[in-house]
Amino acid sequence: MSDGIDFKALVSHIGEAVIISDRDENILFWNASAERIFGYSQAEALGKTLNIITPERFRERHSKGYFHTMETGKTKYGNTLLRVPAVHKDGRSISIAFSVTMIFDDQYQPMAIAAIIRDETERFQEERKLKEKLAAFEKNH
Repeated sequence: MSDGIDFKALVSHIGEAVIISDRDENILFWNASAERIFGYSQAEALGKTLNIITPERFRERHSKGYFHTMETGKTKYGNTLLRVPAVHKDGRSISIAFSVTMIFDDQYQPMAIAAIIRDETERFQEERKLKEKLAAFEKNH
């Protein structure tokens, strides 16, 4: 089935951000959509850690979970769409939704994690406004 399909080209140009990071959280792959969503060019992101897009208040917890996943080779987010805040290069907060998949070496040891990410900032803000309107309506009725 994969005959003739250039998977690297596909992942490079897909609409979602694809970020692959190694055992130490260093970014190995950063596609064009990651650049669009987070503001960092590929050259700026490669070799940096995921801290560049993780809000400071979540960095310790994120790293702890990341290294636990690398140790165990298991992630609880493989089939789950996780919604979290992230940070754009310009410092503003954005809302993202992502899922992850583990990448293993020949000895089936975890060597990297790939995250597939969507920018949900607009949807999140619309949802928040609707919740505020609903709360105001319920308060007045």
